[in-house]
Amino acid sequence: MMAKVMVVDDAAFMRMMLKLLLVEAGHEVIAEATNGREAVHTYMKYKPDLVTMDVTMPELDGIGAVRQIRKLDPLAKIIMCSAMGQNALIVDAISSGAKDYIVKPFEKKEIIDAVNKVLDESSLSFEDLRRRFR
Repeated sequence: MMAKVMVVDDAAFMRMMLKLLLVEAGHEVIAEATNGREAVHTYMKYKPDLVTMDVTMPELDGIGAVRQIRKLDPLAKIIMCSAMGQNALIVDAISSGAKDYIVKPFEKKEIIDAVNKVLDESSLSFEDLRRRFR
């Protein structure tokens, strides 16, 4: 399934890397954002099928952006991508509405598998995520 994706990360290199992986997998990157505030605005403008969201960003962090986006669109599909894999952060992200959580650096297959699971609505439960990060 081809999806329209928005990539949110304050690092241009990471946005470029994710964009290349997603396009190579047959998806279309329709928007990018560099911080949480921009992500909320851009999400409402483009209504992507899926969002990849960094956690640590200026102005509004990724978890705050997830909360705001999910308040505006409860069906939003967001995957958190972060260099931090602490259990508390994962719990916070998932309880805020993220559908999956990937720790950087990641493998191409890991991203594509997460994207496909979330698009297919078979996102991981918190218990599944907890087992993955043990």
